[in-house]
Amino acid sequence: MKKISIMIPCYNEVENVVPISEAVVRVMTERLPQYDYEILFIDNCSNDGTRDKIEEICGKNKKIKAIFNVTNFGQFNSPFYGMCQTTGDCTISLCCDFQDPPEMIPVFVKKWEEGHKIVSGIKTSSKESRFMYTLRTFYYKMMRHFSDVRMIEHFTGFGLYDKTFISLLKELDDPIPFVRGIVAEYGSGFNMIEVEYEQPKRRAGKTHNNFLSLYDAAMLSITSYTKMGLRVATLIGFLCSAVSLLIALVYLIMKLCRWESFQAGYAPMILGIFVLGSLQLFFIGLLGEYILNINTRVIHRPLVVEERRINFEEEDQKKTEEKQEDREEKRCEES
Repeated sequence: MKKISIMIPCYNEVENVVPISEAVVRVMTERLPQYDYEILFIDNCSNDGTRDKIEEICGKNKKIKAIFNVTNFGQFNSPFYGMCQTTGDCTISLCCDFQDPPEMIPVFVKKWEEGHKIVSGIKTSSKESRFMYTLRTFYYKMMRHFSDVRMIEHFTGFGLYDKTFISLLKELDDPIPFVRGIVAEYGSGFNMIEVEYEQPKRRAGKTHNNFLSLYDAAMLSITSYTKMGLRVATLIGFLCSAVSLLIALVYLIMKLCRWESFQAGYAPMILGIFVLGSLQLFFIGLLGEYILNINTRVIHRPLVVEERRINFEEEDQKKTEEKQEDREEKRCEES
């Protein structure tokens, strides 16, 4: 019997963890009874009672597992780490707030059985604010034009991933993984297919996405998958230098020709200083984003540090037995 893993990252989702677990179990037992399943919650250090709810759920159903992080490791590291801890023949990643509809699970599984090792959920429309949807559309189109990798528009990470792709994720050893970019980069080699869906509203609670989290996501993708920022900085710097040199020559000619009627004053110089200074500060900040990306990769801290696990006893016991068998085989070979 094939096993399907459903990985659900969460942070302060006390109102959603029980309903999402019930919805996923209902889908698996009623619409996909021919498959075994596991549900893995990875909690990013919630402080609103989410962990208590998860413990209750895990106590009632041993197929529901949990990993509690010692602190909040961000919106990218925790889901990536959770995907790497699943044990199924395929893994489905979906959000806890119901914006990734559980009803899409059978659709993904059907495409998987047809031979597609990656099934990406693509938002065709969303019941979120039009402004945010439009802003995201602009961002995706910009990334498609400037990235070396063909980015997938309106793909949030919601989808199905075969265990062969999960094995690839484990081998990457990336301290700041960006799953959307990784899927876009390697998806063609796994016969990826896109499945469209309409994104519903959040079921309950407040979104944890704000300007800083969206900015962080945008900067991670830009500094990891584009040379756009540095190339634009170089181009604008060259143009500004050319314009400045031209203006300097014009002023020199005016001075040598003693063109007394030409009196521009100090206004052009002051404006030029402010404009060039602003451009320098902007591109120094952008260069800092690239350096920060490099610094994070060089430090290479662990993706996640676990506080504890729930319902992983069988897997841990199997791993221990396998290690013991390997040791015995090595001893036999040595002897």
